[in-house]
Amino acid sequence: MSLQRHLVLCADDFGMTDGVSRGILDLMEQGRLSATSVMTNMPGWRRAEQDLRPYAGRIGIGLHLNLTTGTPIQPMSHVAPGGRFQPIGALISNAFRGRLSVSEIAEEIRRQLVAFEGVHEAPPDFVDGHQHVHVLPVIRQALFTVLQEKGYAGRVWLRDPSDRVTSILRRPISRGKALIITALARGFRDQARAAGFDTNDGFSGFSPLDPQTEVQRLFGTSLANLGPRPVVMCHPGYVDDELRSLDPAVESRPAELAYLQSEAFGELLEERGIVLAPAPQAMLRS
Repeated sequence: MSLQRHLVLCADDFGMTDGVSRGILDLMEQGRLSATSVMTNMPGWRRAEQDLRPYAGRIGIGLHLNLTTGTPIQPMSHVAPGGRFQPIGALISNAFRGRLSVSEIAEEIRRQLVAFEGVHEAPPDFVDGHQHVHVLPVIRQALFTVLQEKGYAGRVWLRDPSDRVTSILRRPISRGKALIITALARGFRDQARAAGFDTNDGFSGFSPLDPQTEVQRLFGTSLANLGPRPVVMCHPGYVDDELRSLDPAVESRPAELAYLQSEAFGELLEERGIVLAPAPQAMLRS
């Protein structure tokens, strides 16, 4: 009998669209996820927010800080000129050139947190970022400051999307993407912990978002070479017209959903002795 390994399996993007939210809810009901992170600036969040309340305390429910898709909760003249967020490439460029408004970023972080708290009457269990924006310069510092001001140090954990290079290189899918994010997140874990926030240790789940990718192989790879306190992200959901207008990950979402619902995924968890946990704090250190 193999030793049990605990990991957080987190479905990103709850609230992006009705189809994405419904797919995540189906998986939570079936016990095939242990966490989800929500996009509180999106109209789909307001339509689905009450559906998550019964799962509070059973799975990890976090804030998926969003600065690249849709519109901000309130106008942001620098970060979202014209009323809509700019693509991730523009945000990364502005972050590293020092062209982001710290006050605008901090205020939008506060607004997205307030939108979460208004439903759950509690802080999120964790914070991560859509397209990992929370680890970028300026944004990471603003996030630490806002969470500290709200008294959330020691209560909220932060997702570190980096991993050991050796682990990444042993996974044959989306190595380049994983290495880029690891480089962007350099120093994030140490800075988060110095600011009073726990983090995971080990991260995987990068996908080419290509429907031709064999989903069983993707998850088999993502659940290998795990760190001591790992998080694996996924992006399941049903396709709807709103999703097609918002996000490049379309046909890959129902493929991930179907696999996570399958007997094959249950067998993979059993074979590898994996137990899904809602947070890194609950994990067994190896």
